[in-house]
Amino acid sequence: MFKTVLTAFTSTCRQPALVRNYGKHNKKFLYKDGVKINNIYFYPNSECSSHKLPEAGEPSKLFRVRRIKPVKGCPHWEKRILRDLGLYEVNAVAVVKNIPENNARLWKVKHLVEVLPITFPHGEPTAADIDYTFLKEDGSCVVVKELDTRTVRDKRLEAAVQFTQTEERMDGETLRKDSRLKWLNPW
Repeated sequence: MFKTVLTAFTSTCRQPALVRNYGKHNKKFLYKDGVKINNIYFYPNSECSSHKLPEAGEPSKLFRVRRIKPVKGCPHWEKRILRDLGLYEVNAVAVVKNIPENNARLWKVKHLVEVLPITFPHGEPTAADIDYTFLKEDGSCVVVKELDTRTVRDKRLEAAVQFTQTEERMDGETLRKDSRLKWLNPW
């Protein structure tokens, strides 16, 4: 009697292994809607309208990779790949070269990351432009240089000094009193 209850209890308490995407997929049926552009197959996501097919031309040299899914329950090899790419933290972003080794890694963790090609709308930055580059969330790398001349900066600095020295400006104590009165009597 006790043995049958114990076996029934243990059979109901067993849970499946929590490993995501374990096993081989049948690529013939899983990846059938690919579009071939420049001898590369692209699989656009029909659920997301922001996924666009690339135009025919030269592929991007760099990718902006962002982790979008948690790593809990993933097998150790996927965690290792994310750690090697620098994507183990939540919402981590990395810039990855477009080479076959990195593409193979990204293919293995494609369900955990978002990959965007980095574009240079105003041309690639030079070594002198490195301090002025900015990578946007849509994957465009923009060079933002300081356009103000020395006279404009001097005028701004002079205006700031003049503002701090005027008697009409509100100092910290006046601002605290005014804020307190507005808090006590808002209408």
